[in-house]
Amino acid sequence: MMTKTRFLAAAAALAMLAGSAFAQAWPARPIRLVVPFPPGGGTDTVARLVAEKLTSQAGWVVVVENRPGAGGNVGLDVVAKAPADGYTIGLGQTANLAINPALYPKMPFDPLKDFAPITTVASQPVVLVVNVASSFRTLADVVTASKSKPESLRIGLAGNGTVGHLAGEMLERRAGIRMLNVPYKGAGPAMVDLLGNQVDLNFANTAAAIPQLAGKKVRALAVSSAQRVKNVPELANVPTVAESGYPGFDAITWTGLIAPAGTPQTVVGRINAEVQKALKNPDVQGKLAAEGSTPMGGTPGQFAEYIRTEHQKWGALIREANIKLE
Repeated sequence: MMTKTRFLAAAAALAMLAGSAFAQAWPARPIRLVVPFPPGGGTDTVARLVAEKLTSQAGWVVVVENRPGAGGNVGLDVVAKAPADGYTIGLGQTANLAINPALYPKMPFDPLKDFAPITTVASQPVVLVVNVASSFRTLADVVTASKSKPESLRIGLAGNGTVGHLAGEMLERRAGIRMLNVPYKGAGPAMVDLLGNQVDLNFANTAAAIPQLAGKKVRALAVSSAQRVKNVPELANVPTVAESGYPGFDAITWTGLIAPAGTPQTVVGRINAEVQKALKNPDVQGKLAAEGSTPMGGTPGQFAEYIRTEHQKWGALIREANIKLE
């Protein structure tokens, strides 16, 4: 008669064999890659680059599906509630995995429990820029001016709760200054008003900043990432906020692949391995650099820990600054 211990061991072995067989057969049909933002944006661009490389490298069929809404919550909810069979994955990012849980009164999913993290993909800073005609040459100039007359400087925001907004709030707390927030409906309108001198500065995303830097219409004072962005010519010589007097300052937009919780780890591992390979491809690195992004990569475990860390960091800042959606 089989003992309970032998039965459990046999059951575990059968489960491992079944998982192995599934992983070997997977993928037997197209993989859906859900993008929680509209076509044409930065997250969509990264997703399509990943889908293209997974197709060309591994021979998989990866279909990008845009499901925008509620700051990315709608699309990631689709992923959270999909079958955990490896055929639905999503491209999450800072907003929907780390910021929104503290910003929205009710979330349709739990970013720490409802997903199987696969890997981080890429990161990009926000860039503190001023009109090229501005007298500000350094971050220290901005801090000095703001301290001499609090709330006199107008900082344009792409929207409430964006990384640019939160980077500004973080800087104010670290530097002991107060600026006047001027929110816009997107990075484009905020940049237009900076060029028109309606605001004094802007923590702009790289997609909005790089063309204006290349055209010498704005000046970059600092980047919000922990290290300089050396792979982007327009940003390579721009100092970080951290090295400008605020050690440890780090506020970036990042993207990462996730699957529904319970997705077989063998499948997660296979996707992870292909993405690591893609991120080392010079073509991929060049396309990411063109939009101001830096490849990240890493293990599923590292990504899970990163989500937890970012979730705590942004949640604490949002509560401290009493930031609300408007």
